[in-house]
Amino acid sequence: MAEASKSKQQEIEAAIGIGAGRGAGRMRRWGLIAGLVVLLGGGFYWWFQTRQDASTAPAYRTEAAVRGDVTVTITATGTVEPTNVVDISSELSGTIAEVLVDYNDPVTDGQVLARLDTEKLEAQVRLREASLQASEAQVLSATATLSEAMENYQTARKLDERGVTSHQALIESKAALDRALAQVQVANADRSVAEANLALSRTELDKACICSPINGVVLDRQADTGQIVAASLSAPVLFTVAEDLTKMEVQVAVDEADIGQLSPGNIARFTVEAYDERLFEAEIVRIRYAPETVDGVVTYSATLALENPDMALRPGMTATAEIVVAEETDKLLVPNAALRFAPPVASDDSSDRGGGLLGMLMPSPPGEQAGVTSARTVWVLRDGSATEIAVETGASDGRHTIVTGGDLHPGDMVIIGQGG
Repeated sequence: MAEASKSKQQEIEAAIGIGAGRGAGRMRRWGLIAGLVVLLGGGFYWWFQTRQDASTAPAYRTEAAVRGDVTVTITATGTVEPTNVVDISSELSGTIAEVLVDYNDPVTDGQVLARLDTEKLEAQVRLREASLQASEAQVLSATATLSEAMENYQTARKLDERGVTSHQALIESKAALDRALAQVQVANADRSVAEANLALSRTELDKACICSPINGVVLDRQADTGQIVAASLSAPVLFTVAEDLTKMEVQVAVDEADIGQLSPGNIARFTVEAYDERLFEAEIVRIRYAPETVDGVVTYSATLALENPDMALRPGMTATAEIVVAEETDKLLVPNAALRFAPPVASDDSSDRGGGLLGMLMPSPPGEQAGVTSARTVWVLRDGSATEIAVETGASDGRHTIVTGGDLHPGDMVIIGQGG
């Protein structure tokens, strides 16, 4: 019965056209939904491509090429030293009887710094003086004997001529005269020896006085009263005297890679740890040819001379020097980073990877990661794109390099890196 009722309802709907309208409406709704999906998909695809293009567009860091000055320097370290330092010791062995100076005392040439005990030396001098007196007395005695022998010989010769005495007597008087003459020579030689011995003893007595050979300042003292000095093997250093602390030197070690740029007359500026904010000026006066090798590192010693009127610098201070080897003014400059930069180079098979999601998901080959740099080219940002320009370069201070030729002008924005 139910089936008969449902069949009758369908016949009525078909007669009045209700069923056909419902099916056509359903089709129209599905068509609208499909069109909306296609529209949304196209919009998403356009938005994705736009964003991908924006994200893949390179962003560069730039800096303007400018005109300016460049100072090329070399860094070296060393120590502050006096121009002349003298180590004073004793030539004699003995006991120090007196010390007359101390650290930092000013001294003059010939000033007594210390004295040795001279009691023994003074006794030796007196002994030598007595020996000299005895030698002089012997000379007088020998001279008197010579005069006597001369008179005897003259008398014997006259008597021999007259035949009063024997010829043997003449010969004996002549021999006595020769012996007297030789005795005088021996006495004179003994006197010379005594004089030399006396001079030697007096010299040793003088050396017992330890004196300064220069005008200067006492830097170090190793002598104390009562100290025994043994100078038989090696003379001990008792005092160290610096000649003039108002004129100082800095001995710096220069690396072998930089030594070719140095020459006497180069100006240097240096600092010491005691005065961090103060710059001292000096000048290279000497460059040694002899190398110094420490742990396989070869350096050469250079001497910087400077004035120290306020005595601020002291011997032994560690100095860090910047030596000026070249100065250029009003030159076109670019950052050194611009000479090292090159944009990424895309590999040849980049087009095979495709775009869109496939290109984003596939990793870039290594060839696309970096470019090839050249020290003779810079990249300039012109009209939003990177343009390579060949240039000729000059001196560099480590941060900027002089451009001596090429199509580069002040104000050009050279690329120094990539990324915001």
